[in-house]
Amino acid sequence: MQFDPNLIPTTLDLVHLTLAVVVAFLTLLAIVLGLLWAKASKKTPSNVEPVPNIMPAPVLRAAPEEGALVFLSLLQQEARFIDFVEEDLSHHADADIGAAARVVHAGCQKLFRQHLELKSIRSEAEGSAIALPRGFDASSIRLSGHVVGEAPFKGVLVHPGWRAESIRLPTIGERHDVRILAPAEVEL
Repeated sequence: MQFDPNLIPTTLDLVHLTLAVVVAFLTLLAIVLGLLWAKASKKTPSNVEPVPNIMPAPVLRAAPEEGALVFLSLLQQEARFIDFVEEDLSHHADADIGAAARVVHAGCQKLFRQHLELKSIRSEAEGSAIALPRGFDASSIRLSGHVVGEAPFKGVLVHPGWRAESIRLPTIGERHDVRILAPAEVEL
């Protein structure tokens, strides 16, 4: 078996940049859907009385998709995000992918700054030792590794997390089809 050192990629940073853009988008999509879900879950019927001493069964419902689709449409307009994700990159050089990733990154960053206010969930630096007390917010902190027993827990912060403090999506017309993320373009 022969080993060809020329087959080792020399610009893995461009691949990681591309992956970072995809992860950023998916994270943002999860945040938008989470916000829409949280907002919708606060709306409870006024005629429903809670039953004391009985734990209610969780109510499952479909997450609203309109806000996520509007934001995805904005990502396409500002950063050509869908075009980038749907493109077959296997035939392109790493330098070309990196150049495209810069355009996508700049557009995504502009869009985030216009429409989102993001804050870190934890203020400590990554790699810091932290303690989680009994009753910590399990929806904002995900435990990993060897999780046994009950809080308090001691661990190392791997990622500080993100919380959307506010989201400012544009208003849309009643007849606007949010499933059209980018209309087809025809030049005459």
